[in-house]
Amino acid sequence: LAGAGTQSAGLCMGGTTGSNSAVTEEYNGTSWSSGGNLITARSYLAGAGTQNAGLCMGGYTGSYSAATEEYNGTSWSSGGNLITARGRLAGAGTQNAGLCMGGYTGSYSAKTEEYNGTSWSSGGNLITARSSLAGAGTQTAGLCMGGYTGSNSAKTEEYNGTSWSSGGNLITARRELAGAGTQTAGLCMGGYTTTYSAATEEYNGTSWSSGGNLITA
Repeated sequence: LAGAGTQSAGLCMGGTTGSNSAVTEEYNGTSWSSGGNLITARSYLAGAGTQNAGLCMGGYTGSYSAATEEYNGTSWSSGGNLITARGRLAGAGTQNAGLCMGGYTGSYSAKTEEYNGTSWSSGGNLITARSSLAGAGTQTAGLCMGGYTGSNSAKTEEYNGTSWSSGGNLITARRELAGAGTQTAGLCMGGYTTTYSAATEEYNGTSWSSGGNLITA
């Protein structure tokens, strides 16, 4: 599934429960409540934005999707389609300044796209094409980490609004992880190595250090 927002105003959407899901839920810092369903049920999508101005893009519906949806705190509406339909991508930024990167289209993707609240445009390609990566940060100060290139990746890259540069490698290479925070105060957690991982890592803009493990890998 995909997530967005903050610790006290969280948002999650989509995913798979054995079949593709349209379910949206909102977190208030204590408990989850139901939000408005996605227009298109899907898995392997990416999220960005806030609880009241959410964004989701891409994913898998039986084929790779280019669909973008925008959330107003109550319901989803259609946004501009991605240039390249894909799943297993990562997202960052806001509803009016969104970022997505990487993913899978039948091959590993290096494509980056930027959203202005209406339509997507091409950004600078990732240095390393990959799927099942995590994203964080903003459209002009983005962060991506981990993923899959045929093997698990430890690579971190930083975006300046135009191009990606190499950052410090993760301690533990992994795919299907989650990301949050900013380019200089990033966070990643969970994922898959050869088993499910509980590892949390924290980024200071240069290197990763170990944080407290998840309760559940």
